[in-house]
Amino acid sequence: MVALTANMPILAVVLIFCYLVPESISVDRNNFKTCEQSSFCRRLRRSDPEVSKFEVLPETLQTYKDHVQLDLQHSESKHLYVLKLASVKGGMFHFEINEKSPLSERYRVVDALVKEPEYLPIKVESSSATAIIVSADGGTNKAVIQIAPLKLDFYHGDKLMVSANSKGLMRMEHLRRKESAQPARDEEEGAEGHENEVQEVKEDPGAWEENFKSHHDSKPNGPEALAIDFSFPQSKVLFGIPEHADSFVLKHTAGGKSDPYRLYNLDVFEYELDNGMALYGAVPVIYGTGPGATAGVYWQNAAETWVDIFASDQEKNVMSSIINFVSSSNQQDPPAANFISESGIMDVFILLGPSPLETFRQYTDLTGTAPLPQLYAIAYHQCRWNYNDEQDVTTVSAKFDEHDIPMDTMWLDIEYTDGKKYFTWDHHKFPHPLEMIRNLTERGRHLTVIIDPHIKRDGGYFFHNDCTERGYYVKNKDGNVYEGWCWPGAASYPDFFDPVVRKYFADQYLLENFKESTVEVGIWNDMNEPSVFNGPEVTMLKDNVHHGGWEHRDVHNLYGHMHIMASYDGLLRRNEGALRPFILTRSHFSGSQRFAAVWTGDNMAEWGHLQASIKMCLSLSVSGISFCGADVGGFFGNPEGELFYRWYQVGAFQPFFRSHAHIDTKRREPWLFPEDVKLVIRDAIRKRYRLLPFWYTMFYEHERSGLPIMRPLLAHYPSDVNAYEIDSQFLLVDKLMVAPVLKAGQSKVEVYFPSRENGESDIWYDVDNHRKYSSAGHESISVDSYKVPVFQRGGTIIPRKDRIRRASTLMKDDPYTLVVAVDKNGYAKGTLYIDDEASFEYRSGKYLYLEFEFKDGVLSSKKIDTTATYPTKSWLERVILVGLPKAPKSATIHLAGGATSTELEVNAENGASVVRKPGASMLDSWSIKLNY
Repeated sequence: MVALTANMPILAVVLIFCYLVPESISVDRNNFKTCEQSSFCRRLRRSDPEVSKFEVLPETLQTYKDHVQLDLQHSESKHLYVLKLASVKGGMFHFEINEKSPLSERYRVVDALVKEPEYLPIKVESSSATAIIVSADGGTNKAVIQIAPLKLDFYHGDKLMVSANSKGLMRMEHLRRKESAQPARDEEEGAEGHENEVQEVKEDPGAWEENFKSHHDSKPNGPEALAIDFSFPQSKVLFGIPEHADSFVLKHTAGGKSDPYRLYNLDVFEYELDNGMALYGAVPVIYGTGPGATAGVYWQNAAETWVDIFASDQEKNVMSSIINFVSSSNQQDPPAANFISESGIMDVFILLGPSPLETFRQYTDLTGTAPLPQLYAIAYHQCRWNYNDEQDVTTVSAKFDEHDIPMDTMWLDIEYTDGKKYFTWDHHKFPHPLEMIRNLTERGRHLTVIIDPHIKRDGGYFFHNDCTERGYYVKNKDGNVYEGWCWPGAASYPDFFDPVVRKYFADQYLLENFKESTVEVGIWNDMNEPSVFNGPEVTMLKDNVHHGGWEHRDVHNLYGHMHIMASYDGLLRRNEGALRPFILTRSHFSGSQRFAAVWTGDNMAEWGHLQASIKMCLSLSVSGISFCGADVGGFFGNPEGELFYRWYQVGAFQPFFRSHAHIDTKRREPWLFPEDVKLVIRDAIRKRYRLLPFWYTMFYEHERSGLPIMRPLLAHYPSDVNAYEIDSQFLLVDKLMVAPVLKAGQSKVEVYFPSRENGESDIWYDVDNHRKYSSAGHESISVDSYKVPVFQRGGTIIPRKDRIRRASTLMKDDPYTLVVAVDKNGYAKGTLYIDDEASFEYRSGKYLYLEFEFKDGVLSSKKIDTTATYPTKSWLERVILVGLPKAPKSATIHLAGGATSTELEVNAENGASVVRKPGASMLDSWSIKLNY
């Protein structure tokens, strides 16, 4: 429990008590704004199409090698803006709109992109009084700039993929002085229009200052919000913009019947399901897909943002109906999204696909991919708030061995520290932390500890004293150090937007500073939205000030991102770049995947939250964040046995696999449940360990390609409209389909097998009994407590290791099994990645990246990257062949160079043909020929 001290203000005690006793409350929606309570959202939100008041001044066209530039004008206020349009390598356009002469600089997001985009030559094809057409990529992609009203159409070939401002909802409130909000009567031409433009600002009581509950926002720059709509003419559905506890496909919100989806990083515990309330992260990328094509929009803005969704098959408005009637068209309006942000510039990347995977790759080309984690990080993690002391940690680790359940990492929450002072230990509970860590590592395991960004205001705490003396804290609007409340009580927050502060924070991870740590220890960055218990919406005041003079309102969604950047730098330097850092973060933004894994926050022990874990991780995965998972069992509450083991079965097939629980929950280590429940959990965890070679290969290929690991069905079956809204099952790359049990008492699961363009299905094989499914549509699959419906796609080869040990680190040299599942042509292929599982030496060519191919009855292995090598001791133990038209009698293995040929035994087993102990080294090239 949090220590409550006598000198704590009553408010702080009450706030902390509310967090510690979750059973008495659930999320209080009154603590969080609606669009109507957010003045800029209320002011800029529009639902009906309008004639845009923005128009291009074509005579201002300037053409450069890699971009064009034009002035825009608001037709009423006559205020000038600048449009800059460029083409980006890989099938993208980038446009920015900013004030031409703002009173002060507007914020531009930094550190989200992995590098400066590579801009391509751009060509003006034509320019007229109605439109300017520019092309790129040799004419493959083009943009059409409509003059009046402003509209931007983006084409791939002859297909219109994205249209910006086609509904005319663009707004951009220019910076102004408060005293000039009402124009003088004798102003020159444009006064009437200007008066019209500012009237809604003048009438909005929140435009110049705003109150929410007891909190005041001074808004020194006044109204500065912006908005623009994007339509997706080739699409049927929209998805993306995590993080929300909602369906994967975005719901219709326009028209005011529900709030828009909100992107504003907040600490929301016991969050509700099936709504667009803001949660811990904000990734402002959205995709539209349909049978014809897929496209995306990355809205690079870190301020509070609301996104209204116009779904194509819902809520057709009157104006569009009239237009369709006049034009004799029955076509529905395409789906669209209206982005509304509080401040900043309009900074937009258009992703032209045209396939789902190409669109996902375009986004990660911009924002980066997750670096390959150490193998242990994708194994099983055991956590709770909190393991009490050293003996507790030692006992739990030993119990996993006693019950023969593999586990790789023990976690410590905030109670391990000395009074919530990070980079310290409570030496009463943990008198020998280095010995405790060493005991884990000697058994092949790891420790992860939490480091949050709130810093205890304690005169005896070196970190607080350093930050105070050096001016490293975030300031309030008056220039004084900002003070809020979090777990330690009174706390202040490092200004991670200052590079000097980031380096100081990173330095604390160095072993010369954090002496009671080791290079193997992982880091958990939590509460970094930032969470402020007594702040507006449980976060920081918007008029706080960061490095460079930027208000917190401009950078809010980036704060956690900057926090993990600092942690990643510290862990890299802690071991001189030898080991790959492992960090878990709750708050995240575009590009956060380059530094940390993400989990879905403070969920509940309910079936609905189990279902939501799939939807949320799918949305994060297509938005660049593949290393995603949810607290297995639910953070709040006490799961009954069936929910608990079903959650383990789902978690075993998600990229990040960790059990975690609140301090007030019952202890829930697997052996504390009845034996039958424990054995099912054990089986689920062992399934994960058996497939670790497959997981490790997927993570490597993600870093290499940028494609998500966990994928929705539409990623590979975009022509199957019936697959679009299925978010109860998912793909692992294009090889496994997982359709887990998600409801209590189920004896059957309805599994949907998607169809290709020609209406035919792939062949799928049940991984447990090798039963073949070759028809598209729904199929009822019987399940018992152990059964997880998982299917391997025909035409794939999956590597695994069948010798399960206490930790993944001890499986390094163990032999491999290959599962070959053939397609209708008797063909299959797959890959395997091998390295030292911990260091960065793979980036210097010390790895094996192998391709397996089964063709004409021969299975062969060869290097994909012929110059790379790694001296693995592992070898091929078994080959399981699934779907062969007839069983082979024997097999012959040939090693590279023809030096050795050996006859091998082939046995029938569980509906498959099994080649036992081929014995080939994974380092060598070889082939195995089946004999009939």
